[in-house]
Amino acid sequence: MSRVLRDSYGRVADDLRISVTDRCNFRCIYCMPAEGLRWLARDDILSFEEIHRLARIFVQRYGVRTIRLTGGEPLVRVRIEELVAMIHRLDPDLDITMTTNGVLLRQKARLLKEAGLKRVNVSLDTLHLDRFRDIARRDAFARTMDGIEAAAEAGLWPIKLNMVVMKGVNDDEVVDFARLARERGFEVRFIEFMPLDGDHIWSNDLVVPSRRIQEQIEDQFPLVPVPSRRPGPSVNYRFADGASGGIGFISSVSQAFCTTCNRIRLTAEGGLRTCLFSLRETPLRDLLRSGASDDDLARVIERAVWLKEEGHLINQEGFVRPAKSMSQIGG
Repeated sequence: MSRVLRDSYGRVADDLRISVTDRCNFRCIYCMPAEGLRWLARDDILSFEEIHRLARIFVQRYGVRTIRLTGGEPLVRVRIEELVAMIHRLDPDLDITMTTNGVLLRQKARLLKEAGLKRVNVSLDTLHLDRFRDIARRDAFARTMDGIEAAAEAGLWPIKLNMVVMKGVNDDEVVDFARLARERGFEVRFIEFMPLDGDHIWSNDLVVPSRRIQEQIEDQFPLVPVPSRRPGPSVNYRFADGASGGIGFISSVSQAFCTTCNRIRLTAEGGLRTCLFSLRETPLRDLLRSGASDDDLARVIERAVWLKEEGHLINQEGFVRPAKSMSQIGG
């Protein structure tokens, strides 16, 4: 019989994000410096067996229902499909997903599907080749688009596209993304630019509020709200005319969803984070490697989740930016 992981504000954590690597083959301007970051040493990163053990505790002891594998870029982790299969065996009904830039999906999509991956979220911030190169700092637009096709062919569905919207950079494309959702049946998530970039270029002036994006889309494609079955960061809509696909808004800056947040995060080196913007982590790796029992680990996990922050303070007095950027935390 599992028990829930509850924090002191009554929120239940049943959505676990696991970063499997801090490495990435992109250098996106909203995430990482152009020159990259100092990568973790291989021995500092959790092994598949260590990740599996922690996943087992979260799933079987605490009833976690969703596990998303992230990075960095998770597909650069060698034999990542083996980890997917290990987690899938914990519970075949587990919702196992992955956030990826899509570049390696042509090689991996079918293997991932066969291992038990349910679907993918592909980061795609523009539909223009030149602009893609400017944002990702890599000439990989064609490979990303082909990776999306490979995921569709493998049955990793529905495919979600994550677009980080930045004023003056790509905000003129939001209607084009909505049109793509309608044409292909994709679910597009428009994400407000958050202060987690490696170059520290973030400012509130670069944030495009979700409400403004929604207004632009609805000028052409009226939307109807989709009721949510469980807490989540995305406020979702379908097209009023019955077209396929869907739209979602993740309004971390303008309309924070902290009061219903059900997420916790495990970094590549085994740090448990209760918020993207946490200023502290609970280290689990050394406990794992020092012979701690499952009960020992559970006590530490329960304590950490109980102390989860009430919310982040973006745009409020007292906000302190985390020392780690997005790729080091796990997107």
